[in-house]
Amino acid sequence: MFSQITCATIRGLKATMVSAEASISEGIPALIMVGSLSGEVRECGERVRTVLRTVGYPIPARHITVNLSPADVRKSGNGFDLPVACSVLCALGNIDPSRLDGIFVCGELRLSGEVLSVKGMLPMLLEARDHGIRKCIIPKENLGEAMLVPGMEAVGVSSFQELLDYVNNGKISQQEINSYEVIDEPSYMDFSELHGQKIPRRACEIAAAGMHNLLMYGPPGAGKSMIAKCLPSILPPLTDPEKLELMKIYSICGKIRFTYDNITRPFRSPHHTVTAVAMSGGGNSVVPGEITMAHNGVLFLDELPEFKRDVLEVLRQPLEEGKINVVRNRYQEEYPARFLFVAAMNPCKCGYYPSSRCTCSAPSIQHYLSKISQPLLDRFDLCVQTKRVDFFELAGEGDDEESAQIRERVISAMEIQKDRYRNEPYTFNSQVTSAIIEEYCRLTSETRDYMKQLFSAEELTARGYYKILKVARTIADLAGEKDVTKAHIAEAGYFRSLDRRFWEVR
Repeated sequence: MFSQITCATIRGLKATMVSAEASISEGIPALIMVGSLSGEVRECGERVRTVLRTVGYPIPARHITVNLSPADVRKSGNGFDLPVACSVLCALGNIDPSRLDGIFVCGELRLSGEVLSVKGMLPMLLEARDHGIRKCIIPKENLGEAMLVPGMEAVGVSSFQELLDYVNNGKISQQEINSYEVIDEPSYMDFSELHGQKIPRRACEIAAAGMHNLLMYGPPGAGKSMIAKCLPSILPPLTDPEKLELMKIYSICGKIRFTYDNITRPFRSPHHTVTAVAMSGGGNSVVPGEITMAHNGVLFLDELPEFKRDVLEVLRQPLEEGKINVVRNRYQEEYPARFLFVAAMNPCKCGYYPSSRCTCSAPSIQHYLSKISQPLLDRFDLCVQTKRVDFFELAGEGDDEESAQIRERVISAMEIQKDRYRNEPYTFNSQVTSAIIEEYCRLTSETRDYMKQLFSAEELTARGYYKILKVARTIADLAGEKDVTKAHIAEAGYFRSLDRRFWEVR
């Protein structure tokens, strides 16, 4: 007898529909699974055999073939136990196949028959809905994600026996959804807690308004890490499409339980010992990396020169394209990676150059700075120095703005950009291609002459020239001005030239 159950596998941030097909025939007694399977899926057969014996449905001495179709799609993940068990029982005649017709089934089984949660349930249910499926049987722990899919009737089971009772008798225990809260979510600091540092504050405002990459350098204790932690507090709330993308990422990673209302912009700050695979994504389990977990949020790298060279070079593609292609021997996946990149570093190994407290030699300083390649350095739109804060500022006697005030200006500038690029595939000034940026930054003859002088004096590259134009466009948007003026170019050039001044000092 032949049976077929609908399930799915994850490919990148999307799901691919899969059919779990079972066929019973005469021959050598065995349960064989085929269909381009990963290790965890191939082991599914033995788990299913044991669970069926546990719940009172021992597999007879027959030749059973289970095929996960289509065969050209590699299947991975922990959600195939439940559909395979159902397809085998349907093929054996223990379950009426019509009772599972048009129903999406997904879940992992313990040997005791308990049903465990599955990673990536949200994108799988969204794909199932797009294929016309309106009902699913999933683990109870995943019911919260099912509630995020409009039009999907979800049945949550905690054991395989519950599934059998529901399919055969229509009985199911009360469907309770856990009260999910986001865990590991950072508590954003407010700029009112940061004293002094007016120039870095201004750089953060520009960076947030146009989603420009920011590099901060200065001595230890100057507040670089604190400034970075304040940045998410001036970003606007997530839009509905951004929330959906983040929820898919969280679902696939299986690290965070969430609800639609309390999900916020991510702030990722990996340690400098992170590997290139952990940063980019991939590995045996094919999960998104840190740069994808930071999508629609902030990625902060503290002590930038301490990161391995291959880890830093991984960032070059996503910083330009807003996505990362993870290519390994057996698979190729594409993950979104559009984030606000912020980095911090000391001016030397000891951190005190050019102060008299510095104990580093000139070759040591040069070696320390050379850990950051020029191509990566060139991708920072803004470079700002954080200086030692004096007592007057620490005592709170200065005028420190709150994040809410800065956020209002940032949102206003973003609205200007959204309206300007409403017919384009991008939203922010930093995303505009170099080919057409001058169309949105029309310069007067006086401003163009000043730009020409700046280009020669700073020996700018083509990328540097266009980045100054983009930053100047953002500064003009923050000021609510239609045209880019000499003052805007000068401020953008100041933040662009700091890195050159710093790197040329030996």
